[in-house]
Amino acid sequence: MVRRRRLLVFTAAQLVALWLLCLLIWDPRTQTGLAAAKNWLNQQHLYPCAFLKQPAVFVHDKDHYYVVWETTCGLGTPILEWWAEAPSEPAPAHHYTQPVYRRLDAVHHRYSAIIGPVHGAARVSYQASSYRLSSRQHTFVRRGQDDRTRVLVMSDNQNGPTVFRRVLSQIQRHYGRSDGGPDAVLHLGDTVQNVDSLTDWQTQLFSPMEGGGGYLQRAPLAFVPGNHDHDKRRAPDNANVYANMYHGLHSTDDLRKATTEGNHHRFYYSASIGGARLIVLDAECPSEEQTTFLEQELQSAAFQTARFRIVAVHIPPYMEFWDPYTWNDKGEKHWGEHIRLEYDRLFRTHHVDLVVSGHQHNYQRSTVRRDEDPARSDTITYAIVGGAGGDLDLKRVEDWHMYNTTFLGHHFVSLEIDARRLDWTAYDIDGAVVDRFAIER
Repeated sequence: MVRRRRLLVFTAAQLVALWLLCLLIWDPRTQTGLAAAKNWLNQQHLYPCAFLKQPAVFVHDKDHYYVVWETTCGLGTPILEWWAEAPSEPAPAHHYTQPVYRRLDAVHHRYSAIIGPVHGAARVSYQASSYRLSSRQHTFVRRGQDDRTRVLVMSDNQNGPTVFRRVLSQIQRHYGRSDGGPDAVLHLGDTVQNVDSLTDWQTQLFSPMEGGGGYLQRAPLAFVPGNHDHDKRRAPDNANVYANMYHGLHSTDDLRKATTEGNHHRFYYSASIGGARLIVLDAECPSEEQTTFLEQELQSAAFQTARFRIVAVHIPPYMEFWDPYTWNDKGEKHWGEHIRLEYDRLFRTHHVDLVVSGHQHNYQRSTVRRDEDPARSDTITYAIVGGAGGDLDLKRVEDWHMYNTTFLGHHFVSLEIDARRLDWTAYDIDGAVVDRFAIER
């Protein structure tokens, strides 16, 4: 009897130890440390040829996608194979594209390519391969205008990989492991702290995202350039080695030429995501070309006939929280003035529904009706979603007397769009609802 009791106690102790070990391994702090250690080992040439970054897919425009991946060695002549499945085409054609190669250093070999056009496709699959390595096959779903479309919205995870992993864990719990996750990710900028640090890109964005749901592979990322993840130089050796600055190009051949010459630098673009039309603007590099693009896109049939009209720009038109010293003495209050003074009047004139931003590391939301007459009213919801991991902004520097909700904590947003309704729900890092609103048609 005593022997049996001891055996039961020993077995229970082993199970508890195993449970504690699992908790330790999956703790975000442990995962962050493991990612940093793996990145260091890669730099010491201790691993054979392997993928540093699985192929990640970015929204490029309505019918094109930008794919980027990275290995620890040169792959010779790799191929990106992709195919698009449409209801009207039972046997999809497979396409084979030779990617653009850029050697960053001895253990960072980057490849990029453009997928498309994929007119009418419901599913797109892709895989990178060579005689040395093959990636996993990845697939993402393209929703129609009347389909329910789910978009994950987040921003400003830079320099906070441990908190970012906690946010991603909550996002996985929100969507559920069997529910497929979001159909797209809208990242509002500042994915990393230093655009020219390969380590930051690996440990602050790619490793957490691949380990936290794999959304970079199965939910196209609509990337909004921020002030930390954006190199403004037009040169072949610019540091925009992962983010897509090649909007306006429609083939990998064009991409190859632009990469070689280094003179193509366009982060602004538009795309359709379900029943919404999205315009992405570059807050860091205002230009006459971007203003012309914005005016044309706001007046376009694609934008005006969309069920919902969204503008995404990293710096908010109306900021209230920042570091007081840099805001007042360093002139950072002027960074985004052109968005408020030049662009906001265009948003109102052309009936934008939602302007969403990051930059400010907390959450705010305001629905503003500037005219009580419904026939003349321009009602816009402004939202700041800046809490995916970076240090929080807690000090008020302005008061626009407009925000309905302010939350000074880490968070993410689940955006759901269908034929007649846009549902917006903000959650904190523990999964509690911070704010919600809806726009109905």
